[in-house]
This record gives sequence, C-alpha cells and structure tokens, in this order.
Amino acid sequence: MTHKRINPQRLHKPLNYYHSVEVDSGCKTIYLAGQTAVKSDGTTPNGIKAQAEIVFENLQIVLSESGYSLEEVVFMKSFLVNRADRDGYQEVRARFWGEIKPASTFLIVSGLAKPEYLLEVECIAAKKA
Repeated sequence: MTHKRINPQRLHKPLNYYHSVEVDSGCKTIYLAGQTAVKSDGTTPNGIKAQAEIVFENLQIVLSESGYSLEEVVFMKSFLVNRADRDGYQEVRARFWGEIKPASTFLIVSGLAKPEYLLEVECIAAKKA
C-alpha cells in the first residue's frame, strides 16, 4: 500500500521525514511500543549508531511479526538522550528508512527507562484491512 506522503512546497523540505502521511479509509493500524536497543540476549550495545541499528531492527521484527513492513509506517516518534548523538542517529535512520520517511517527531529527553539507553523509537503503521 502506498500512503500519500506530503511535504508542502511552502515549508522547508525535511531530510528524514514527511510533514504528513495520509492513510486511506478502511485501513487497520498498529501502534508499536517504544523500542530500545535491547538485543535478544538482553544486552545493550554502547554508542548511538550501534543502538540505532538495534532499535530499527527491533521495530522491523515487531512489524514483521504483526504482518506489517517499514513501508506501512505512517508516524514515528524518536527520543534521544544526547543532542550530540543526533547526526549518528540520523545517519542510521536514513539508511534503514531510505525514501519511506514517515511523518515524524524528534525529541531530546533527559532520560529513558534505563541509563544505558541512548534512544527509544515508537511508531504507528497502517495497511488495508
């Protein structure tokens, strides 16, 4: 399914997201809980790029197990603990998402559930029912 992704010409063109994503009527949606960089063995790697890799892999696993794909993600919210990690995070994000680019909110927060977590990402996906 192709959702209508919109960047109004009167606004700046964002790098890794669209300003809005329109979902067709009759779609079902799934809300993914925030994913952190916890590997299947319970460990968390150091560094923003390594953590971003795991976060996006975890999102793909949840989506796939639920019958969805990255292409069906219409909204994503990212929480980073360190503003200095933004570029490393954006680099990994761009590689995973390519041209898909869901609508997005990006937040810098004072902390997450565990001190070793550098980021958390949640999303919403939609597809034809």
